[in-house]
Amino acid sequence: MIVFENISKSFNDKVVLDGISGSFKSGEISLVIGSSGTGKSLLIKCLLGLIMPDQGSVLFDGRDFLYSNKILQTAIKKEMGMLFQGGALFDSKTIEENVRFPLDVLTTMALSEKNDRVNQCLQQVGLKDIHKKMPNELSGGMKKRAGIARAIVNNPRYLFCDEPNSGLDPQTALKIDELISEITYTYKTTTVVVTHDVNTILSLGDFILFLYQGKKLYETSSKDIADVDSKELQDFLFVGKFRELVG
Repeated sequence: MIVFENISKSFNDKVVLDGISGSFKSGEISLVIGSSGTGKSLLIKCLLGLIMPDQGSVLFDGRDFLYSNKILQTAIKKEMGMLFQGGALFDSKTIEENVRFPLDVLTTMALSEKNDRVNQCLQQVGLKDIHKKMPNELSGGMKKRAGIARAIVNNPRYLFCDEPNSGLDPQTALKIDELISEITYTYKTTTVVVTHDVNTILSLGDFILFLYQGKKLYETSSKDIADVDSKELQDFLFVGKFRELVG
């Protein structure tokens, strides 16, 4: 479980996050949603320690992450997996090298063990015989799958996904959602997804955190979200669905 309290962050006197508190449970998919500029990605960066908040705390299964010693911070980081928007694969590395990268950096495993794990993860995301291919030889959906394989190669307890369906056609996006669900429920991962994809919002999330102008405006589940009495939330969902229908 990830518990965060009173996360606040300002830039040049502009408040971007204003006292955000909440919790993400293990074995569940938590969605962070909201319009562009509401602080979704910034909140995740604060939880990951990539950006230090001006105030607030973050606990990973009861362990203070932001203000603990370097040894504990490093140990927690080794338990994280991150799927970046667009996949963020290294252009100069093969797919095999990309997926193996976290193991090269974070572990002392033998090369044969690392390659066995890479093979296992690529098979799990439905990618075969692409080990020696370069990222520019893959489709957008395949790059996302390779990114997921890299994110789970170190058996993370916490999986963060930033706009996993960005730029994908609806059918491929659905497959990525299904893959994230399978990983979460099989391994009891604490999964956090930043998204504005309406189909994902209405079907994937066990828990939804809606940010509006830097504040937590509402939290609910996907099955109850359509009934939430919040004009801001319903406007966000309606505009997203309308864009999807006409786009």
